[in-house]
Amino acid sequence: MRGRAALDWWAERFTQFGIEHDGVQTRGEDGHAVLAFRDPEGQRLELWDEQGKLSGTPWQKSPVPAEMAIRGLYGVRFTIKGLERTEQLLTGVLGFQRAGSYQLAGGHDVLIYEVGPGGPGAEVHLEVRPDLPFARPAIGGVHHVAFRTPDDGQHALWRARIAEAGAHPTQVIDRFYFHSIYFREPGGILCEIATDGPGFATDEDPATLGESLALPPFLEPHRREIEANLKPITPVAFANQA
Repeated sequence: MRGRAALDWWAERFTQFGIEHDGVQTRGEDGHAVLAFRDPEGQRLELWDEQGKLSGTPWQKSPVPAEMAIRGLYGVRFTIKGLERTEQLLTGVLGFQRAGSYQLAGGHDVLIYEVGPGGPGAEVHLEVRPDLPFARPAIGGVHHVAFRTPDDGQHALWRARIAEAGAHPTQVIDRFYFHSIYFREPGGILCEIATDGPGFATDEDPATLGESLALPPFLEPHRREIEANLKPITPVAFANQA
């Protein structure tokens, strides 16, 4: 989203819906505005003022005004016990470079690494916390972090590079909409590299993408079971407060 006014709008919206948040704060040398909050399961999330650098198009049917809309993923933060080996994987294998730092409200430093042209959508942030225990997979946690590559040829090269570095990538897995490999960075966080294609428009019209549940062919026999276990994206508690 763009501008401090948009973050102020979201802070008011979070308060209206009873979402726990820290208020709008500034970070880093450039005074970047950010709004940290927690979802109902305790997952830590943040909205950043992306300063007009993300090109995502706001969803036209959203109840959120376009000028306040979320425009993409700014970056992802890894919380790790030690810096050296994870930094080596990012910079020596995956092609990232260190691009700055900022400090969290609790006084912990976070290092910024960027890839390609850098900036929003191309950053990994590393928070080094040797005092914390290892996380356990559970409700409210992020399962893995995905990076993108344009085609199968580049995908194969990345797999070979990661294997050579000793990160033990999986075999290429066909997800129907894209092809994936998975590996763990030295801190234990699961990472994925996925191809851009064939793409989510393979079996849906882009104009109505996401309006119904589309399943790849290998999951279609399980549709009834999958649909029976789906929960509404918008919790009833929130809807009642609107």
